[in-house]
Amino acid sequence: MPDYSRLVKAYDIRGQVPEQLNTEIATKVGALFVRLTGADRIVVAQDMRTTSPALAEAFAAGANSAGADVIDAGLGSTDYLYYCSGSLDLPGVMITASHNPARDNGIKLCRKGAAPIGEDTGLAQIRTWLETDDLPAPAPTPGTTTRRELLTEYAAHLNSLVDLSGSRRLKVVADAGNGMAGHTVPAVFAGLPIDLVPLYFELDGSFPHHEANPLEPKNLLDLQAKVTEVGADIGLAFDGDADRCFFIDEKGEAVPPSAIVGLVAVRELAKDPGSAIIHNVITSAAAVEIIREHGGTPVRSRVGHSFMKALMAEHDAVFGGEHSGHYYFRDFWRADTGMLTALHVLAALGEQGRPLSELVADYSRYVASGEINSEVADVPGALDEVEAAYRKADQVTSDRLDGLTVDFGDGRWFNLRPSNTEPLLRLNVEAPDERSMAALRDEVLALIR
Repeated sequence: MPDYSRLVKAYDIRGQVPEQLNTEIATKVGALFVRLTGADRIVVAQDMRTTSPALAEAFAAGANSAGADVIDAGLGSTDYLYYCSGSLDLPGVMITASHNPARDNGIKLCRKGAAPIGEDTGLAQIRTWLETDDLPAPAPTPGTTTRRELLTEYAAHLNSLVDLSGSRRLKVVADAGNGMAGHTVPAVFAGLPIDLVPLYFELDGSFPHHEANPLEPKNLLDLQAKVTEVGADIGLAFDGDADRCFFIDEKGEAVPPSAIVGLVAVRELAKDPGSAIIHNVITSAAAVEIIREHGGTPVRSRVGHSFMKALMAEHDAVFGGEHSGHYYFRDFWRADTGMLTALHVLAALGEQGRPLSELVADYSRYVASGEINSEVADVPGALDEVEAAYRKADQVTSDRLDGLTVDFGDGRWFNLRPSNTEPLLRLNVEAPDERSMAALRDEVLALIR
């Protein structure tokens, strides 16, 4: 029997094809998804991986067998699928493995209105049904599958949310990494005051140029070089399913995602003064300060889209952002969309005359270490030891919202989070300057290593 405990993860279903995920399993999940949601109609989209068409067809067949009609929305990004789910008010399914290697594929699920389905909201139940082979009986009347592409409507909706009519003309390099941004960027950017320089827009699930994972600095090198080579105003780096976007300034330097959180939060608060903004535990203190300075209410979250989206709903937040390049918008069904974030940053850049490096400097006040992983034998024990080491220090506060966060009250803080899948601790440190950041970083690393 397949090892469903490794295939069905916290946020999606993902594994190697066909060793872990195949069309037989996809068919079963399709039928179980209909049972879980009680839907008589669902929408399915897929990315450009070579295994995606067969998995999408198998999933649709399973859903049909359980009596549900399927709208096949064709090729698209994950946020395109969220648009389809939100605008049609239907449960949605995306066949993608996001930024994973070419051999992998996966299934992301959401309820109608793009509401997330994670381990606690349905995935654990699906895993149990798979493990016990508890499948729905075939419906007396099977459903049908109908093709309906919504890319034009998706692009129009995004453009209705951000007005670039007052923007100066911008030269933009976009690196799709041979992923779905190569399909969606031309549709969204058509008619905008943008001179687009496309990089790796050919859809190719083998990722011949670099992995479609902008979190890895090596995967940004080609984009950084192209930005400076052509004298671009900005560079955009999308991951494989194009739900995340990272930004490069005119000097070829990566823009910290926390600065983007602050920048977009200010724009959204201008539309909805006093609203809540969700940020995770490792977002820069600068973003939190900026949210307060502009009349917003910062709300702290655990890392991960299921936690972020839950708090977005609970607080009716207008916006939320994470260090990983996920940005969430109330006017996009509280879902994450790299493309809408890109439009906001382009509008902010084009509405004034300064270069991007100067614009984002307004939102960057501290020095961050970036995430540093350490392998430890006893993760809970190591967290306890580090917490004990700082417990009695003056002015120091700590909490366990997500791992361990220790705040020194003088602009210095660190967060130490365990990995969900490996015996690792992930350290993030921030301080007012490079020297104090490095000192605190080395001090904490000495404790855990």
